[in-house]
Amino acid sequence: MIEEMGGSIWVAALEQSGRLAGLEVDPSGEQVRWGSIYWAKVARIDKAMDAAFIALDGQNIGLLHNADVRFRRKNGNIVKGGEKAIGKLLTPGQMIAVQAKTAYMPGPDDENVPAEDKYPRLSMNIALPGRYLIHLPLEDENRVSQRVRDKKLRKQMTAMMDGMEGVKGCILRSAATDMQTEVLEREARILAGMWAEIQTHFEGEDQSLIMLGPDAIQRALSDQAGHQVTRIQVTTMDHIVLAQEWCDVFAPDLMTRIEPVELKNAKDEFALFDHRDIIPQIEGLFLPYAVMPGGATIIIQETAALTAVDVNRGGDERSHLEINIDCAVEIARQLVLRNLGGAVLIDFLKLSGKAEQQKVIDALEAWFLANDPCTVQVHGFTGLGLLELARQRRTAPLLERYESTLDP
Repeated sequence: MIEEMGGSIWVAALEQSGRLAGLEVDPSGEQVRWGSIYWAKVARIDKAMDAAFIALDGQNIGLLHNADVRFRRKNGNIVKGGEKAIGKLLTPGQMIAVQAKTAYMPGPDDENVPAEDKYPRLSMNIALPGRYLIHLPLEDENRVSQRVRDKKLRKQMTAMMDGMEGVKGCILRSAATDMQTEVLEREARILAGMWAEIQTHFEGEDQSLIMLGPDAIQRALSDQAGHQVTRIQVTTMDHIVLAQEWCDVFAPDLMTRIEPVELKNAKDEFALFDHRDIIPQIEGLFLPYAVMPGGATIIIQETAALTAVDVNRGGDERSHLEINIDCAVEIARQLVLRNLGGAVLIDFLKLSGKAEQQKVIDALEAWFLANDPCTVQVHGFTGLGLLELARQRRTAPLLERYESTLDP
């Protein structure tokens, strides 16, 4: 479902039951969108950080770490950062092509925020996402997404890629498991054509935005590609056009699923969300807790350094393991819907040993792999019995994005 509030686009994905499965927001005050591509200028090299500050568009500055340096020499060889100091790879004043790895919205306390968090992270290893493929122009080999863990399936998908003609530098996404080769080859040609057009703008000495990253509608449609999409509900013509543009290119089969909904109050903010009665679910994401059906509670607290999550038994009379497994799935869901990232520490109910701990880890990893488009690393239980994981989000947390819609 696609909605709008205060000039900001909101897109909600629902399960058949009406339960929230995904939520994307594009606040009107966002200055750098995740995935945007720039022809940019190296402003200065920071030797201490082994990074470069990059002037993006005359207004915004981004941070490029050495590990994210990537370019192709005239002889076709690819140069990767990390082996030499960044000052030996780039020089101030040099023009380079970069892509935003994180979004950026100006905040009231920007002056007190460390440089690592104040500026959007950049990469020279540009990625163009489609529905089933991700095209990496600065990589020569094809590969299967790391999200596909099953060895037999990986082998089948690798063979599928090896049999495709004219496909180079692509990652086969987990959503492509049952796709026909012709569909994948078509998408690969589209992405290669996009890159060919983008490259024509990499010239001159003036930094500029070349292509905006995917908006909330595009991100939501792409993220749900691995699930069965039964309908895409919209209330305004502008949103219909945006959905049609993406589907026409990457998902022609979804064109007939775009469903205009006629409401008497269609121009009211969140009219469609109100009609589908999901506003209470969204409001619940701004509370510091979530209540499980059996009575257990999950307490979520954000700090400057990490996100702390605590599981309380409440009135749930089941075993600690049963409660923890259910809570693990819900914690993963809450982290995705609230778009929380960085380091996360979870204090589960006490478990009897490593075998039970592994069952909880398996439940977490299975949910993230099936439902989270972002990279998640589950590091396991610490010596104190806390489960540690890291989630690399694309955009700012939901609360920050919501507050930005109130004060663009």
